[in-house]
Amino acid sequence: MGDSEKLEVGQKVLAIGNPFGLDRTLTTGVISGLQRPIRARNGRPIEGAIQTDASINPGNSGGPLLDSHGRMIGINSQILSPSGASAGVGFAVPVNIAKRIVPQLLKSGAVRRPKLGIGTRDVQPLKSQLDLPVADGVIILQVAPGQAAANAGLRGVTQTEDGDFAVGDIILGMDGEKIANTDDLYRLLDKHQVGDTVQLQIFRTGRRITVPVRLTGSSTR
Repeated sequence: MGDSEKLEVGQKVLAIGNPFGLDRTLTTGVISGLQRPIRARNGRPIEGAIQTDASINPGNSGGPLLDSHGRMIGINSQILSPSGASAGVGFAVPVNIAKRIVPQLLKSGAVRRPKLGIGTRDVQPLKSQLDLPVADGVIILQVAPGQAAANAGLRGVTQTEDGDFAVGDIILGMDGEKIANTDDLYRLLDKHQVGDTVQLQIFRTGRRITVPVRLTGSSTR
């Protein structure tokens, strides 16, 4: 097993997989880019993907991406191609993410991801429709009972007596890092484990405050 934190653009890589059902196919190339954001099938962003021009085709997914010393540095995952075949733009999930996830899968058959237990909307697309007090951030729409946000006292959108809706808390940052949208929120949550306590910067009733939140978890098989 290699270390995906020590990779450099331009270094040689090898991809192994079963493209189009052809077992144990080997292709070669270089690392074309690092820290590429890609999106999983559930819509959740995966940060820090490795981009390579080693040919990756349907059937390669799940195979290893190796460095020139045969160390596994990633798991072949996606291609960017209008035709569905290799166009020299492939992506691999960094092995350091796998090192964190695989032990959970072996132990329980599922991955426990930290979560806040909230429904959200990004501020930016709503700025033209609503008079919002901030330019960026994540609006909390609703808060799930018994989850991290509810336990910390975070507030969602509420309905007033006259039928209007009042905005509750807007998430602006976590542990001092800015959150402009939901992708930022997921990226920062993925740096933590279930049970960690994070400092959430929010906008509430005209002022910015910091609220400690102990993260709960959900399982993904």
